[in-house]
Amino acid sequence: MTELKVRRAGMLTSVQDLGRWGFQLSGVPVAGAMDLPALRIGNAMLGNPEGAAALEVTLLGPELEVCGGGAAVFAGADLGFSVNGRAVGSWRVVELKSGDVISFTGPKNGCRGNLCFAGGVGVPLVMNSRSTYMRAKIGGFEGRALKNGDVITTGEPSPLWKRLDGFTLPPELNPALPADAPLSLMTGLQEDLFTEEGRATLFSSEYTITSESDRMGCRLDGAKIEHVKGGDIVSDGVPLGAVQIPSHGMPIVMLADRQTTGGYTKIGVLTPLSIEALVQKMPGSPVRFRKASIDDGTAEQMKIAEAVRRVGELRSTYVSRPRAAQANGGFASARLRLTVNGKQYEVTCEEIK
Repeated sequence: MTELKVRRAGMLTSVQDLGRWGFQLSGVPVAGAMDLPALRIGNAMLGNPEGAAALEVTLLGPELEVCGGGAAVFAGADLGFSVNGRAVGSWRVVELKSGDVISFTGPKNGCRGNLCFAGGVGVPLVMNSRSTYMRAKIGGFEGRALKNGDVITTGEPSPLWKRLDGFTLPPELNPALPADAPLSLMTGLQEDLFTEEGRATLFSSEYTITSESDRMGCRLDGAKIEHVKGGDIVSDGVPLGAVQIPSHGMPIVMLADRQTTGGYTKIGVLTPLSIEALVQKMPGSPVRFRKASIDDGTAEQMKIAEAVRRVGELRSTYVSRPRAAQANGGFASARLRLTVNGKQYEVTCEEIK
């Protein structure tokens, strides 16, 4: 177990996992990490369960003092993750020693990431989740964002965690979309409650993220989208990534802390990687939409799952690699003496490319 003392809390740092699923019927929002694919991959790099809790960092990250040993990886945008003033960056595992200081120098691209620790962040489960829902002060660390002076702990890490230092995510396994890619929208839900001209407007116009956006939803400003008879409906469930358009005609994309139900028309839902791309955009950023199918969304989910699986395989290979190979980042061989049923064998192991 490792203790993390919060010297500076950062702009908005909270404990998040994959969310509090199964309680929307009772009015409890899901919450969870804004960048879910990054959290899953970061945990896979450390040998954690996919849903292990991490610290979600927004723009200006915290400064943490490490008490005890451990390992960490920053999964998400490059916010200048550093240890003892030495730049580590995103998607690279670093071993932590007692007395080390974690800090962030500021965003180089994007605005969010997950600081994952071997063993996960160890806060109590609340309704089967460690996520923080700050509006209701549920879960996480006392139901709130971290503040100066807090002390949090990590759980029991997976075996061989000390050999993870330097393990890096291959770029081809990062499923994130290019920053300027249009967001893929699977139309449906109340699509028929918008005029043909209104639907065409959505896909032909550029919108801007407003400063009113938060973990609940991303508000956009731009060309008005026309309804057939207005934007009100009988309240129904609000899925992650739903593009909700009230009577004023401006889209609102529903995110992690979204309400459980809503009474505004929804023209469709973003695909998983488009949600990830959106939550990395800052206020003032332009947004465009493209029409997508359910098959597109399914393919993205499969791509994310395959990336998580491959990262787990690569991590196992990395920690099993002879230390000589880890030291120089290349391939190496090793001679081992094994005893099986009382008989000794000389074995040579060689990793080949």
